[in-house]
Amino acid sequence: MRVGIVGASGFVGGELLRLLLLHPEVEVTSATSRKYTGQYVYRVHANLRNITDLQFIDQNLEDVVDSSDLVFTAVPHGTAVNIMPRLIESGVKIVDMSADFRLKNPDAYPRWYEYNHPNPELLSKFVFGLPEIRREEVKNSQLVSCPGCMALTSILALAPLVKENIIDTGKIVVDAKIGSSGGGVTPSRATHHAERYGVIRPYKPVGHRHTAEVEQELSSIAGSDVTVCLSTHAVNMVRGILCTIHVFLKKPLAIPDVWKIYRGAYSGEPFIRLVRDRQGIYRFPDPKVVIGSNFCDIGFELDDRADRLVVMSATDNLVKGAAGNGVQCMNLMVGFDEKAGLEAAAIHPV
Repeated sequence: MRVGIVGASGFVGGELLRLLLLHPEVEVTSATSRKYTGQYVYRVHANLRNITDLQFIDQNLEDVVDSSDLVFTAVPHGTAVNIMPRLIESGVKIVDMSADFRLKNPDAYPRWYEYNHPNPELLSKFVFGLPEIRREEVKNSQLVSCPGCMALTSILALAPLVKENIIDTGKIVVDAKIGSSGGGVTPSRATHHAERYGVIRPYKPVGHRHTAEVEQELSSIAGSDVTVCLSTHAVNMVRGILCTIHVFLKKPLAIPDVWKIYRGAYSGEPFIRLVRDRQGIYRFPDPKVVIGSNFCDIGFELDDRADRLVVMSATDNLVKGAAGNGVQCMNLMVGFDEKAGLEAAAIHPV
């Protein structure tokens, strides 16, 4: 299948190239970049040297769709809305990696993204691209919008508990820690090495944009409003997310009960690993052992004293949190093996 990538010079675009160039069923036919037009891809993504001689092309959408059966859009938030109508009109399948079509309520965009959505009629046409939650919808879709990395990592941890109606859905607290690549490829003072190295920096204690996606999807599962309190921290690593989530039980549960809920929800899921070990140093989920992979590791511990369940989930924000999940959606949309191009083990140590 012929695949084009619009916005291929950023971190997510680079990961899409890394995964798709080695995908057994895919030919990458175009990779756009306004900044690097005409340059070899490996000049920007040096890890792809001797993997491809592809050159970046300018963002001419007609050229991209003419040579593609499916297009990934990996442009900055607020940019995809401007190019999406032309892409949709072409009839090509689309996997969007931006935030521009994740939220279904157009009124949510001024609140969370500080702009009025110019194409609200398109929001309902996009499927929220989280295979473990919406697999059949993704399979039957022409247009998919992939979730944000912290949203995905939180939703996967919480969805089984919300579905079983065993937690207080008015009081869910998510403490998220993310590596520097989550800030994207464009540098700022906050991402400057001298300021970024060595930190555990709270940068959005309340009001993070990914809250909206988590509440949207969990409310859909619950059939009623779910309230999530998300606090985010920048930490001293390049890749990876750890979400430590505090939920409060409606009734007492034992450890085997929680195991049963998660195994029932995720049995047979190729990219979900349940991690709660009694030995070793990685007894609970840790971003260090998912880097480079499409896995989401989920673990838990019970606090009987407070009727609290602590759930931990870890992903690589650029793979399962972005490009890998996008490729997983693509595989479902076109009928490939869902695991195609995604079965690499994580890199360790990193």
